[in-house]
Amino acid sequence: MSDSGQDHSNSLPPSDSIGRLAELISGDPMGRIDADMKHVLDRLTELGARSLEHLSPQQARQQPQVGEAVAAILGQQSREWPNDGVTAEDSAILGAAAESQLPARIYRPAGLLSRLNPMVLYFHGGGFVTGDLDSHDASARAIARRTGAIVVSVAYRLAPEHKFPAAHDDAVAAWRWLINAANDLAGDPKRLAVAGEDAGGNLALHVSLTARDRGQTQPVHQLLIHPIAGGDLATPSYGEMLRARPIGLPAMRWHYRHLLDDQDGLKDSRIDFVGRDDLAGLAPVTLIQAGLDPLRSEGETLAVALERAGVAVSSWTYEGVTQGFFGLGLVVTKALFAQSDAADALSKAFAPSRRG
Repeated sequence: MSDSGQDHSNSLPPSDSIGRLAELISGDPMGRIDADMKHVLDRLTELGARSLEHLSPQQARQQPQVGEAVAAILGQQSREWPNDGVTAEDSAILGAAAESQLPARIYRPAGLLSRLNPMVLYFHGGGFVTGDLDSHDASARAIARRTGAIVVSVAYRLAPEHKFPAAHDDAVAAWRWLINAANDLAGDPKRLAVAGEDAGGNLALHVSLTARDRGQTQPVHQLLIHPIAGGDLATPSYGEMLRARPIGLPAMRWHYRHLLDDQDGLKDSRIDFVGRDDLAGLAPVTLIQAGLDPLRSEGETLAVALERAGVAVSSWTYEGVTQGFFGLGLVVTKALFAQSDAADALSKAFAPSRRG
């Protein structure tokens, strides 16, 4: 890697020419961006955020995040950060590595019962390379506030320091921990769900498949927010999103170069869910898609594959927004819609009549 942080590795196949051809047909994707979403990305740029493909992982983790852009917008509008009634407690859970502890944050909304509350295990986004408890705090808070569930957000190990499948192993360990800790946390072991964004959505689905295969307690619902679900970098949405911000084709290739040792990793069944034929027997899925996202096509394919396997799927695509929009409800109206749809699905899954 050069001093500038750019990774010029050729271990993954180039798809830029496909993207340029798609752009000639469909035009610049950012011309279709929602005004609210554009406002956030413009403020992020003003704060100094740069494209991931020009940075090292360390630089990417240190640059301004969307939460700072939201704070800047609220300041411009003379608005204060609202009190959502959700309390957050930093904690740690046992990870997959020997004697390792993973940072975690437990969100408790107002109005909890003394026991037997529904719970959600949430995995943040960031393409397995960036992201942490703080970067996706707003998403976890929104889920807790809107569903009345206790949400546990887990900071799994990141690449390139911890290559694939470290994060997947941590996710499975986190699920095992939650099953065992639910009662102590005033949770209901029969009403546990999983949720996650991009990489976190991939981890949530991996947890469900692993729990099924191992005969463990399975989640009652899966909230997958623009999940990584395939290894094909030549899908229509990848082609259309060559110049999408903040995550386009070059940024996704950057993520995979740091996560995987070579291109064969994209074919692994823990990444390429759409290539699997064993998706039956899973809990219902709510799939949230962003219109301006290279992951959109594989999400659409995942929905079809799950339905063919007999899994109930509710899928929404929110046009004009980008990967990472879900937690931006304070300033992006379509994020509010997505949060409402997600919370409605989770609340129905947690309803007493659904309990076994």
